Order: sequence, then C-alpha cells, then structure tokens
Amino acid sequence: MPADKISLPVEGMTCASCVGRVERALKKVPGVSDAAVNLATERADVTVDGADRASLIAAIEKAGYAVPQQTIELSVEEMTCASCVARVERALKKVPGVSSASVNLATERATVHGSADVQALIDAVTRAGYPARQASNSAAMQQELEQRKQAEQSALKRDLWLAAILTLPVFILEMGSHLIPAMHHWVQDAIGMQNSWYLQFVLTTLVLAGPGRRFFTLGFPALFRAAPDMNSLVAVGASAAYAFSIVATFLPRLLPAGTVNVYFEAAAVIVTLILLGRYLEARAKGRTSEAIQRLVGMQAKTARVRRDGSVQEVSIAEVRPGDIVEVRPGERVPVDGEVTDGDSWIDESMISGEPVPVQKTAGASVTGGTVNQTGAFAFRATAVGESTMLAQIIRMVEQAQGGKLPIQGLVDRITMWFVPAVMALAVLTFLVWLLFGPEPALTFGLVNGVAVLIIACPCAMGLATPTSIMVGTGRGAELGVLFRKGEALQTLQEVQVVAFDKTGTLTEGRPVLTDLVLADGFTREQVLPLLAAAEGKSEHPIARAIVAAAEGMTLPDVSRFDSVTGFGIAAKAGGQRVDIGADRYMQQLGLSVDGFAADAQRLGDEGKSPMYAAIDGRLAAILAVADPIKPTTPAAIQAMHAMGLRVAMVTGDNRRTADAIARQLGIDEVVAEVLPDGKVAAIQQLRQHGKLAFVGDGINDAPALAEADIGLAVGTGTDIAIEAADVVLMTGRLTAVSDAIALSRATMRNIRQNLFWAFAYNTALIPVAAGVLYPSFGILLSPVFAAGAMAMSSVFVLGNALRLRRFKPQAGSDS
Repeated sequence: MPADKISLPVEGMTCASCVGRVERALKKVPGVSDAAVNLATERADVTVDGADRASLIAAIEKAGYAVPQQTIELSVEEMTCASCVARVERALKKVPGVSSASVNLATERATVHGSADVQALIDAVTRAGYPARQASNSAAMQQELEQRKQAEQSALKRDLWLAAILTLPVFILEMGSHLIPAMHHWVQDAIGMQNSWYLQFVLTTLVLAGPGRRFFTLGFPALFRAAPDMNSLVAVGASAAYAFSIVATFLPRLLPAGTVNVYFEAAAVIVTLILLGRYLEARAKGRTSEAIQRLVGMQAKTARVRRDGSVQEVSIAEVRPGDIVEVRPGERVPVDGEVTDGDSWIDESMISGEPVPVQKTAGASVTGGTVNQTGAFAFRATAVGESTMLAQIIRMVEQAQGGKLPIQGLVDRITMWFVPAVMALAVLTFLVWLLFGPEPALTFGLVNGVAVLIIACPCAMGLATPTSIMVGTGRGAELGVLFRKGEALQTLQEVQVVAFDKTGTLTEGRPVLTDLVLADGFTREQVLPLLAAAEGKSEHPIARAIVAAAEGMTLPDVSRFDSVTGFGIAAKAGGQRVDIGADRYMQQLGLSVDGFAADAQRLGDEGKSPMYAAIDGRLAAILAVADPIKPTTPAAIQAMHAMGLRVAMVTGDNRRTADAIARQLGIDEVVAEVLPDGKVAAIQQLRQHGKLAFVGDGINDAPALAEADIGLAVGTGTDIAIEAADVVLMTGRLTAVSDAIALSRATMRNIRQNLFWAFAYNTALIPVAAGVLYPSFGILLSPVFAAGAMAMSSVFVLGNALRLRRFKPQAGSDS
C-alpha cells in the first residue's frame, strides 16, 4: 500500500521540546512511517502507511496538545430533494473527525465542523452519489458557480422544449382518443390503433432516452444503493408505465383479458411536466441568490496602483496592504483603505443603506465596492481580498443562508424516510388494487401505483425552509441588516423585549452643544467665540463640544487659563474675563442665575445639566452640552411599540437623566447607573419580561450582546461588538432594528406557509393518488395530473419564498 501524507494543525506548542514531544507521539502510532512538526506554521506533516487521521489526532491530544476544529464548506451537485440532503449529511457525519455537518439544498452547499480531511469529505459525498468539491467565496468561484447554474438552466430549457415537442403528438393521439369520440374514430380509420401505439412507442422512447435520461441515470443508481431519491420516484413511475405499455403493444397475449391498454402518454407527460417543474425551479432558485450575486458584482475587477514610480493597472487579487491606489470619478473603490491625498464624495449606500454621499478627505476610511462620485483621490490599502468589509458581508450572508433553523430539524427527520415510505406505499397500492380491486385490476393497480410514485414531492419539503432563508437574508442585506447566523431569523421573531445601550446606540455617542440661551445685551457671535477660546485649552469632552460648535468662527487669543476645581474655569480671552461653570460657581462670583430659572428647569427635565457663562463679571448665557438623540431613534421606538414590543434602555447615566430621556422617547423600562461590567446582570433582570434582544455598539457591550437571547450590533461600532452579535446593522439608523424584527417575522411566516403547503399537499394527495376516493366517489387521479401537481408544488414553494424580495419595512408594521 503506498504511503500517504496527512497534514494536521497543532495548537499549544511553545518551544522545540513541544515539537519533539508531538513528533514522538505521532511516530508511536501504528502505521506511521515519518512525522515532521513545524513550530512556526504550527502544523504536523505525517507520512502514513495504514494509520488514519483519527488515531493521529488522538495521539496529539494524549500528548497534551490540540488539533483545532475547522469549518469546511463543500459545493455539492445533483441534489434534487430533501432526501438527498439527508443522505449527504449522513455520509459526512460518518467521516472520522466530523463533529457536525449541515447541508443546504437551496445553496447546494455543505458546512462541516471538525478536524476531518477535506479530501475524505469530498470522497464520502462522491461515494454517496453526489459530485462535490471544496467551496470558495472568491469572485472567480462565484462566477464559475453562476456559469454552471446558467448552463444547467439552459440544458433544462432545451430538454423541456424537446420533450414537449415529442410528447404533444403522444398526448393528442392517446388522450384525444379517450376524450373526443370523433378523434378516436379518425385515428382508427386514418392510421389504425396498433400503428398509433407504435408511433407513441417511438416518440416516448425518444423522450425517455433523450430529455428524460437524467432521471434514470441518477434515479436507478440511487435506488440500487438502497438510497432512493426524487429521481428514483420519477424513474420507477415512468418505467412502470413505459414497460407495461411495451408489453401491451408487442406482447398483448401476456396480459389478462381487458387489461391491454397503453400508458405511453403517462410516461412521456410525467417526464415533460417534471422537466417543466425543474426548469421553473432552477429559474426561481437563481432569483433567490440575487442578493449575493449583486454583492459579488460590487467587487471591482482591477485597481490602479502606484508602483516603481508609475501607476499600473493590476488585478484586484494583486493588491497588497500598504499599496497606494488611485481612484477616478465614477469608479468603484477597489479595496478598503485610508485616504492619503485628494478628496471626493463617495456613495456608501451598499454598506449603510443611506442614499446621501459621504465626503472623504485625507485620513478618512474608504470601503471596497463603494462608488466614487466627483473627485479623484488616492488611498493606502489596509484590507484586501477576503479581509475587506464587502468580502466579510458576502461571507456573513452566505453563512446565514447556509444555516439551518431549529424548525427544520423535524422536516429533516421526516424526509429521511419519506421516499422509501412512498415507494413502499406505491407497491402496497398496486397489490391492494390487484387483489381487491375491480376488473381490470392489473390496470387499476398499475395506474394508481404510478400516480402515488409521481405525486409525492419531497422537493417542496426540502426547499420550504432554505429558500425562504436565502431570500429573507438577501433582502436583509439590501436593507443593511446582516444575519450572521441563519438561526437568528427564527429567534428574532420570538423577541418580546428590546433593550438598548444608550450611548452611541440611541444617541450619537458624542457630546454637542445643544442649547445656548443668551442674556439681554449679548449675541451668539459675541459669546460663542469667547467660550470656545476659553475652553480651547481643555481636553474635557464638554470643552471639545463647545469648541466644535464655534467651528468657522474667529477665536480670540487666550492670555490666561485657570481650572477652578469643582466649580468651572476662568480665562482671559481677547482681553475679556470669561467664567464658565455650574450655578454654584456663579453664586461664588456674586451673580444671580434667577433670570434663567425657567430655562434651567427645562434643561433639567430634558436630562441635561445646565452651565452658565459670565463675561467681564456679567451673566451672559446658560448653556447645555449633551449627547443628542439620533434622528431615527423616536421612529424606531414607535415602530417597536406598534409591533407589540417592550422597549428598555440600559445606561450608566444617573437616574434623573436616564428617566428624562426615557420620557422623551417613550421607553418602557430604564436600568440606570449601570457600570460596564453590570450590563450582563441588567440583561438577566430584563429577561423576566420575555425573550430579549439587546442592541449595542461598544466594546463594553460585547458581554451583553452575547448574554442576550439575540444580540444586534450597530455596524458603525467596534469589531468586538460585531463579533459577539447575531445580527449586524450596517447602518447607524436605528429603524434597522424594527426592520430586522419585521423581516424575521415575515420570513418565519413565509417558512410556516411553505411547510404547511408541502406537508398538506403530500398528506392530502398521496391517498387520493392511491385511490381512496374511488369506492365512494369513483374518483381516480391520473399519473399525468399527478405529475403536473408535483411539478407545481415545488414551484409554489419557491414562488412564495420569492415574495420576500418585495418586503418593505413600514414603521409600526410587521408584514
């Protein structure tokens, strides 16, 4: 047996002794001929002659080191129904080193967690009858996948047209003769019934051997592996009708008297209608992934980079961090970076959902995929390839689309046994009709057995959940709502309480001068430059807010500055004495603040702390600096109340300020004076009202985001908060929270509709196809109508899922 190489990542090694220990442990495993461990790359390369991966991992772990689990994505082809999904999952879970495996029919991807070898996973899936390869999120891979889907759709369209052209004469000759007596006589007189059967045999054979061949080449091998799927049902059903018709046409003496009929039209029409269903399904599937395709299309193909004293146009894959990249008006920004020279306005709507362009000057960050408007600029690349924000967004959307909701667990357990159960039921139907049915019992048994095989539709069950997830998460991405996990869709719609961090989430996150009320005899143009000049020497956030408010004004020189601890500041600006502080400071200076009593009361009610300014010993103004509420916050809270949700606020502010903001916004519950490490306890306290979502943006929000039933991170916040969240809001617009909840509810409602249809369809129509209505009502279901119903069942599920593309969030609505 030839030696094989197995490469494993190893964690926990710190020195050369660790390397030696791991090598010795590996060489002791039976079937290992050599082992080389590299400390720098943290990998072990093992030459084996019989040893398996699992025994190597066990030896490394026994030596005190770890082989980290990895997530591998495979692209799996030729899956057609939920039974295929269950079969691929079973095959993957049997591979040593796999801890979990999830397969998605809509995305045609398998996500595997564990330490298994990629090739072993690919081999396992291929042995199960489904070609597989390792998936990639690269633009090239996406383009190749899209081309493959287009080719598959074109092949289906071609085969459908060919099958329809060949089937139409068969259908007219046979069904026309049954339905229209004059047609029966014309066929009898013009070409003869036997010749009609010969013609139907030729045309049906062409249909089955040509366009219908795919069902037989996939269906029978699956059946022989004792793993029947959707193709197996079609192949057996069409073959049964075709084989019986051949016997009736060429060897009629073998059949009992009165049973000599042909069902060529059933075999041909079954194949044609199911091809129609597959074609419509392929078209609809293509539309479900449009969101991903649009995101991939936003990636620039080339970039102009300054290298070796000149500007070179290179492929996007060749851009490296640190490169200086030039961007002209109207072009897409190729990668993420920081502006070094020039300025422009950039359309960032793909990230934020906001239509207004954002000005970029030196030092500003730019995002790959956004569109430059009027100016030209250069920037230093900081993130390229899979590290760019756009690549991460694509990855997040794909991961969410590939996820499985808890609701799908039951579906998977049922569909695993669905196809074998249908085949058994078809055999039982045939036998019951053959033994107990009226004459011609054989004909009745055959027709009804074939109808049972054809009408069963595991496709609808397999597509019900993943297609809705694909369209829902894709629509979310367009609205600036990224579901990092597919499960978040189900959890979010169950939420009863939404808790917000205040600073940076409900508010802008930076103090600004909100109020400046002047005493008689003073003007804003006179007072504000003096205040800003005096505060210009301070680094306090309040001081910076006053300075920012005077931007564009000419500030006088400051000749003296004193900080009066506990009271305020005193300064000499432009030759005038300036004092800024609380009311007690003004009283210490001998100034009465009674003239501003009404303004002070108003500011206090708004949760603001009033300050006073005196110029040359005269009281000049009352002012307040506060963290302003975001413009979208009131509408967002109103929308959540309209959806029946309880809204809470968690803040470190004092109780008076917090209550004032809560009154202003209509917030139901306030947890105030919370220290950063107390947010988790606040979440636990609020959870008594029901399932809870927490919305935050800062590093100190990460534990609370993780503790909540579902965490929503504002995308303008920190990476740590985003990593801890289940849902990322790419915009600071707070109505995105109500959008996300409304979308979650709409998606789950759509999934329930799809599942109800899929299960109700199969539960109701399989017994009808078996003939249970015949004794009472004389009703039988033709295999032709069964094929039409089955084809339309999958199309209905996909069409219903595609309605989510039209989802429009409305304040106060969850639909």
